[in-house]
Amino acid sequence: MNVTLWIVQGMLALGFIFSGWMKVFLQDKAKVSWPWVHDVPKGFVAFIGIMELLGALGLIFPQALDIAPVLTPLAATALAVVVFCGAVFHVKRHEYREIGVNIVFLALAVFIAIGRL
Repeated sequence: MNVTLWIVQGMLALGFIFSGWMKVFLQDKAKVSWPWVHDVPKGFVAFIGIMELLGALGLIFPQALDIAPVLTPLAATALAVVVFCGAVFHVKRHEYREIGVNIVFLALAVFIAIGRL
């Protein structure tokens, strides 16, 4: 089970690093990929990206370094909340295609949170 959790943690961290990096540093490319970025203030998009980047670090480093490993399930839980809020946002905007990614990321984050408790 530990190996499976590490694989999922790595995959999810990479997904959030990609997403967060685009939101923070490549907002012009993010606007092409995600239409909702046009309608949200730049600062809020960057804030979401920063939270995703920090959450990705929290998925890996506390557990890997055995320094406060309880932070890993906390990071997974926080990311699950961010993704759930994103799904609600997409439902309100009738962007149903986008919700699939949210559901996958949510399921993986919940899996990590439960598995690492």
